[in-house]
Amino acid sequence: IIQSYHAALVQSHRDVFTIALSGGSLPSLLSCLPEAFAIANIDPQWNKWHVILADERCVVSSDADSNLGAIRSNFTNLVDIPTSQIYGINETLLLGDNDTADIAQSYEQNVVQPLLDKPSTDGMIDCAILGFGPDGHTCSLFPNHKLLHEETKLVASIDDSPKPPPSRITLTLPFLNTYVRQVIFCGVGESKRPILKAIFKTSSGDDDNVVAAGGRSVFLQHGARVTSVELCNPAPFPCGMIRPLTRNSGDEYDNNSLVLVVDEDAANGCV
Repeated sequence: IIQSYHAALVQSHRDVFTIALSGGSLPSLLSCLPEAFAIANIDPQWNKWHVILADERCVVSSDADSNLGAIRSNFTNLVDIPTSQIYGINETLLLGDNDTADIAQSYEQNVVQPLLDKPSTDGMIDCAILGFGPDGHTCSLFPNHKLLHEETKLVASIDDSPKPPPSRITLTLPFLNTYVRQVIFCGVGESKRPILKAIFKTSSGDDDNVVAAGGRSVFLQHGARVTSVELCNPAPFPCGMIRPLTRNSGDEYDNNSLVLVVDEDAANGCV
């Protein structure tokens, strides 16, 4: 996150840092971010941050299921990001005859697209911090779901989530792969190990994990080590389908645009 921030506000001399955050266990990891900036002796300039949701459950922010509620209590309430720059769903749309698609459309039109249209963002979100489940889902993109085939929407709705609550909105694969400069996946614990083993191309020719050519090299940080690994193509799970392009190199991949940060319990036996 600090690397992404440094690239956005220091190297490029911009005055806005945009970041997308998912829910689940991830918000609790963000509570150490202010200390990390202090250790790095970097002023995060919180007033320049704009925080959007990578996905959200269709509940009010005071609900225990709300991703925004978890992000506030674990992160944004601890720092000085202006509340007007922390973008939740339009909760008034939870009432009346509005459906989940209306909430997703509102979030795309009134939050995501205006941020992309800001001259200071250069048409991209700087960073997305995502988790992944033991089923390989990320955001609210689940295995074998029709949303994996969405091609045009930046924000989509889902009413049949296999995890409760069923109604949610989520950033889509087209958005994450086209409009985000850097995606950082975070995973902790043995339950994430089978997913990592499945999405990485193995070096052994006789391994069960036989994949097609055309994989994607990325950085895997596990403990104090950083290893270059190659993602399987085609990807077996939604979390492996997120492979952001970099506009500076056209339709080429940049290893820095996708980073996985996991603990040793998750990485053991994967690299």
